[in-house]
Amino acid sequence: MSSAVTAEETADVAAHIVADVVVIGFGSAGGCAAIEAHDAGAEVVVLEKQPEETHVSNTRMSGGGFHSPDPAGDSEALKAYAKAMFSGDGLPQTLEGAQSEFADELAQLWAQYATQNARFMQGLDPAFLAVPSGGAAFPDFPGAARCGYAVVRSTYTGRYDEDALAGRTKETAKSAKQSGEAFHACMLTGIQARAIPIDYGVAATELLFDGAAVTGVRAQCGSQQRLYRARRAVIIACGGYEYNVRMRKAFLEGPGRDGWAFYGSPANTGDGIRMALRIGAALARVGSVAGRVICAIPERRNGLRIGMNTSGVGKPNAIVVDNRGRRYASERRITRNPSRYIFYKEALEFDTHKLTYPRIPSWMIFDAVMMRRGPVVSVAAAAYNGIDWGEDNGNALRNGWILSGQTLDQLAQRIASHPDNRGAMDADALATSVAQWNRYCAERHDPDFAREAASMGPVSQPPFYAMPLYPGGPNTKGGLRADAQRRVLDWDDKPIARLYAAGEICSVFQFVYQGGGNLAEGIAFGRVAGRNAAAEARMTSER
Repeated sequence: MSSAVTAEETADVAAHIVADVVVIGFGSAGGCAAIEAHDAGAEVVVLEKQPEETHVSNTRMSGGGFHSPDPAGDSEALKAYAKAMFSGDGLPQTLEGAQSEFADELAQLWAQYATQNARFMQGLDPAFLAVPSGGAAFPDFPGAARCGYAVVRSTYTGRYDEDALAGRTKETAKSAKQSGEAFHACMLTGIQARAIPIDYGVAATELLFDGAAVTGVRAQCGSQQRLYRARRAVIIACGGYEYNVRMRKAFLEGPGRDGWAFYGSPANTGDGIRMALRIGAALARVGSVAGRVICAIPERRNGLRIGMNTSGVGKPNAIVVDNRGRRYASERRITRNPSRYIFYKEALEFDTHKLTYPRIPSWMIFDAVMMRRGPVVSVAAAAYNGIDWGEDNGNALRNGWILSGQTLDQLAQRIASHPDNRGAMDADALATSVAQWNRYCAERHDPDFAREAASMGPVSQPPFYAMPLYPGGPNTKGGLRADAQRRVLDWDDKPIARLYAAGEICSVFQFVYQGGGNLAEGIAFGRVAGRNAAAEARMTSER
């Protein structure tokens, strides 16, 4: 497993850079780790494989929400609530905690660091604002009532507009930014104020490992190879494997390639997982995902469909059915926090008689009323992937991303002709589902799945429309096994010396997930990793 560099190789590389701490990936975890390591006295360099002019991380594409519990809340209650979220420990029906070995220490660190999240970000840029957005998503969890849990949204304007394109583009002036763009701008301000170098367009390809410790990173910049020596440690913070075909097929349940879709950055290709595996790192809950069912278009990145944040699901004048045309859940559960981040498990139902996944894809069925109301996906999120959906859904309809029919029977025929439906759509079943739904809307009561009356509206005005929905969402959450101090572990649970990880590649949210958790752990556990990496003793030049 040794990948030590010979003198001949050193002579051949275009650049040989030395720093105390080398951070791989510039999202929330990598940026906050770099800042914390720098403030702890380390010389830091950040490697980001995307070019600066086209750099779009999951952080930038996000809604900019993060957890920041009230520092005046009950600390013991916060630990209990965090422990339940991270592992399921403390819940009466949990058979085995998701990461019980580290649950206590993870919760302790969360109570220490997460309560500082908003203050930490505002310390990077006083103009940055964190506006209140929500509280504890799991009110029945231990400690929920007393822990002062809070979720905030990132903005420079003092407000947060859910899907407004303005404020969510790279070109928007910082003073007008909202959402993930605001979070990224704040973090970048902190990086630049500290003169921490970010080497854009540099892809880490291999961890340098001498058999005893990680000593640096081998990287590629265009056609040139670079070596980055780490005197103290390397931190992997380059996200998950959403756009890696082989990893998706290996790790995700069901059809890993065409049965899933993600709307995060196509740059997330599992690089950190691959590099760490080569030197003996262990995996943990690698199939874990933050997801539900979302629309996906045929256009591809890295051979995989591009997903869309499908905001229309659960709105009036729309229902969701399986491949045969039957409803199977309250549509609000698909988009409501926190069930929207674990709903993908329901979409993965397997028919043990027919040996099929009857809910892959599912279908969003809607009518002309919804079509006229506005975009059924987040156009702001779509724009990051270069997708022009159309404010009136017109481009999507013309491109065939939305199917249509003047009658439900015509729509059923169009769905049956879709290659992923494989002729399974039953026109009578679809008509029955829509007729039942319209009757429930008239009665303002959904006896099948108890959908909230405020979200109900009939599917009655032609033309009728359909979109395929696949399991997926913003990102994967499983990957490298790391302890509470964010040290990467081998298969014997021994730390790989001088190697740390933070963020989605080793998410702490392995039982359930609450919206804003990824940015929150990027701040809190990015800081933990950064501080610990900076505290490592400097290696001698011989190593």
